[in-house]
Amino acid sequence: MTGIVDFDFAFPRGSVSVQEMSEASGLPREEILKITHCESFPALGEDEHAWELAVRAGAAVLERTGTSPDRVSHVLYCGSGAWDTPFWSPAAKVAHELGIENAHCFEVTNFCNASMTAVQVACDKIALGRADHVLVLIGDRLSRMLDYTDPHSKDLFNFGDSSAAILVSSSDVRFRHLHSAMRTEPHWSDYYTGAYRDGRILIQRNGHREGLTSAYVDNFLRLTKETLAAVGKNLDDVAYLLINHGDRRMHERLLRELELPESRSVFNYHRFGHMGGADTLIAIRDLVEAGDLKAGDLVLLATSAMGFSWGITALEFRG
Repeated sequence: MTGIVDFDFAFPRGSVSVQEMSEASGLPREEILKITHCESFPALGEDEHAWELAVRAGAAVLERTGTSPDRVSHVLYCGSGAWDTPFWSPAAKVAHELGIENAHCFEVTNFCNASMTAVQVACDKIALGRADHVLVLIGDRLSRMLDYTDPHSKDLFNFGDSSAAILVSSSDVRFRHLHSAMRTEPHWSDYYTGAYRDGRILIQRNGHREGLTSAYVDNFLRLTKETLAAVGKNLDDVAYLLINHGDRRMHERLLRELELPESRSVFNYHRFGHMGGADTLIAIRDLVEAGDLKAGDLVLLATSAMGFSWGITALEFRG
C-alpha cells in the first residue's frame, strides 16, 4: 500500500486585496469580486519566497511524523517552473535546509497539476521498490506573476500563494493512493504564456478563445469515469470530489454534470483565492478537522493546470 502519510501548509505573511487590484486595473471592485469571491487572500510579500514557505511546511511534516531526514530518498518540488531564482533547484535548496543530504532532488513542472503528478510519481517509485519516503513540496509564486494594471488579466486575479509538503510512503499511510488519471489538451498550450517585463515574468493571455470552461468540465468528466472504472467504484461511492479553486462557476457546473450535491465538495472561495496546487489539500484538511471523513471514504481530487492539463486522483481515507 502506498499513499500520503501526512501533509501540511505554510501561508505567507503578505496578502493582496481586491481594493488594490481595483485601483491598479481601473476595474470596479464588484467585477473583480465575481472572480475572487473574497476581499483578500494570502500572497507573497516583497521579502518572502516560496521555497522558504516550503521549508516550513516540510519541517512540520517531518517533525509530526517522526521521519528522520536520512529516511527521505527523494524530494520533488512542484509548480510552474518560475522559481524564486532562475536556473536553480528549489528541491535541492529545501532538502538542504531540512537536513536531507542523501536524496535525489528534482522539480516537477506541470503548473497547478504538478502536486498530484508528483504524488503519482512518488507512489510509482515506492511501488517499484525504488524509493522509501518521498517528500513532495508545492511552492509557486503565482501572485508575483500577475500584472494588476492589465484589466485583460482579471481572470487570474484570484491567484494567491501557499506552499505545502506531502510525505508519501508505503507505511503509516493515512490516505491510500488508489489511482491517478491525467491528460493534456496541447492545442491550448499557447493560450497563456509568460513574458519578461521590467525584470519580471508576467502571465499574459494571447487573445481569447471560446471553449476552455467546457474543456475543463469535459476532461474532468472523462477522467472521473476512467478513474472510477479503474478502482471498481461508481459515483455513489464517492464521499467527496475536491477541485482546484480556479473558477467557482466551473466547479458548480461540474458537480451538476456529475449529479453530485455541493455538500459532497468543499467551497473555500470566501476564504482563499486560488492557492495553486494546495487547494485540494486545504479542502482535505478542512474535512479532517471537521470530522467529516471516516475510514474507507473515497475522495477524488480534480486538479488542473495551464498547458492545459487535467487530473483525477483517487484516495482512500484510512483514518
